[in-house]
Amino acid sequence: MAAVKGNITKKDIVEDISARTGLTQVDTKAIVECFLDSIIKAMSNGNNIEIRGFGRFKIKERKERLARNPRTGESVKVDAGIKPVFEASRELTKLLNDVVSDVIPEEMTTRTDG
Repeated sequence: MAAVKGNITKKDIVEDISARTGLTQVDTKAIVECFLDSIIKAMSNGNNIEIRGFGRFKIKERKERLARNPRTGESVKVDAGIKPVFEASRELTKLLNDVVSDVIPEEMTTRTDG
């Protein structure tokens, strides 16, 4: 598995898009925020979002269930709710696997026990 790197923030994305497009960071930030707001609005209306070649943003319903507090062992009721989920497309998954296999030496990806 790849070494953990720093997280990319919305600010980093805005700076990258701004540099690549020539748009100002203010305009780029507005576009990125509108894009994210559109995803949130669609999902809050119960819609899934499909971006071909990238993936799908979906809503999964979680049923009410009993869980266990690991510290005390006590049973705890977990309410039903929804959970946003991202499913990567086959193309994105393949691309990421190809990149990772080019970057990580094979001896780091094979696991030997004992």
